[in-house]
Amino acid sequence: MGKDVIIACDFPSADETMAFLDKFGDRRPFVKIGMELYYAEGPAMVRTLKERGHKIFLDLKLHDIPNTVKKAMNVLMKLDVDMCNVHAGGTIKMMEAGLEGLTREDGSRPLLIAVTQLTSTTQERMKEDLLINEDMEKVVSHYALNTKKAGLDGVVCSPLESPAVHTLCGEEFLTVTPGVRFADDSKGDQARVTTPAQARELGSDYIVVGRSITSAAAPLEAYERCIREFVD
Repeated sequence: MGKDVIIACDFPSADETMAFLDKFGDRRPFVKIGMELYYAEGPAMVRTLKERGHKIFLDLKLHDIPNTVKKAMNVLMKLDVDMCNVHAGGTIKMMEAGLEGLTREDGSRPLLIAVTQLTSTTQERMKEDLLINEDMEKVVSHYALNTKKAGLDGVVCSPLESPAVHTLCGEEFLTVTPGVRFADDSKGDQARVTTPAQARELGSDYIVVGRSITSAAAPLEAYERCIREFVD
């Protein structure tokens, strides 16, 4: 799969989501449905956007006992999304269970990736709150290797960690990277951030962009700027 820009549709309702996407005319960008929108609107939101022709990254970050994750993924599999995720911190066994639940009888399935460390997490917070004393790149790389061992397709990480992940896990192993902002935008609640152009140089396969597009005065222009800087 080629590089792509995924727009984080972090809206509280279907109405706001559709009003935003209507600004794109005939364009059908790859979109992320996260917890806020999914919990507000449920599977109907996924079906509506699939019917419109959007690719969907369903970003629910499952993290539970293996059997629960397996059963949940078996439900999500029926929504025909293009990508979904779990937390790598749930262990290899949990990730394997999620993969099993997501796989259809014919062997087909959406892409399945695992969150390593959230891009809002700093080295200090990881050490003090999570009692993880290794440095960020080492932790992310270890979680990525576990993800590959579990048979998943890639990880969610900062663009800053993409080079180390690809070195360890191979170029075909996907890095899906939030924490991407234009140079003139605020970082918001993100800590480990880059621009789209920097993410491309660092080897990200997909970038997830939220407020730089969704809060822009001209969202389509902002999206096209991301495409130019990251894909073209």
